[in-house]
Amino acid sequence: MSAVANPATVAACLRVGAGFSQGDRNWIAERFATLDARLAGFHADATELEVSVKDREARGQKVTLECWIAGRQKIVTTSVEEDLHAALNDVRDDLRRRLNDAKTRQEPRNNKHLREGHHAEGVPAQAGAVDERADEEPA
Repeated sequence: MSAVANPATVAACLRVGAGFSQGDRNWIAERFATLDARLAGFHADATELEVSVKDREARGQKVTLECWIAGRQKIVTTSVEEDLHAALNDVRDDLRRRLNDAKTRQEPRNNKHLREGHHAEGVPAQAGAVDERADEEPA
């Protein structure tokens, strides 16, 4: 995988939504900093994170973390933990798991040449595609 010129980080991509103030942004970014390693494979200008909380500090509060990465489906994680810090940890960890799952789904599993990008025509073969050369008799 080629290195990204401007890698995404939580500090660069995080917005605070409803229920949080700009003053909360720094401590939330610090709490979410462990996501940086997972986000580093994406361009900062094509990645957005937004955290919000409904009914903050009340029974039944709900923390939501949304992640938009260009070319991928939006990922939404939520937590109903009563403790705000625990809820933030919960959505952070869930997002990390879902980003890892998405990466695993996109990587070819059993074909070293596809994993390393060495396909003969430079285009990955599609699942179920038949290689016409495989039908030819050896010379």
